[in-house]
Amino acid sequence: MGRLFIESLNGPKIFKCKCCKVDSASHDDIISKDFQGRYGRAYLFKNVIQFLPLPPSLQYVDFWVNISLGPNEDRHLMSGLHTVNDIYCSSCQQILGWRYDKENCPISDLEKAYEESEKYKEGLFILEKERMLKEGW
Repeated sequence: MGRLFIESLNGPKIFKCKCCKVDSASHDDIISKDFQGRYGRAYLFKNVIQFLPLPPSLQYVDFWVNISLGPNEDRHLMSGLHTVNDIYCSSCQQILGWRYDKENCPISDLEKAYEESEKYKEGLFILEKERMLKEGW
């Protein structure tokens, strides 16, 4: 196994993994607090911790630290069928939430048209409140 690199976020309000207390997201990246996860309330984020600036060779590649993504999975959520990736803490491997995949869509054209109102979620992240700690509040 390789060496684990952990990054820290700057800022007054940080979300951390509840299990191992590794930084996961900034309060500044919250889009909405009106979501439901597997374990209760969840927040929609425009980004989770991302190492910036990226080297030129990685500028157009999704590159995260402190989290890892699971495989694409079609999942029936409260808002319909979505292709998602589970988000895992890189340190303790606890599932923190999921990412709405922006490349793959559900197979049926009918479902794509039905889900048109949900397109805004593509590429965004859900973090479960139950799996997070707040620091600096």
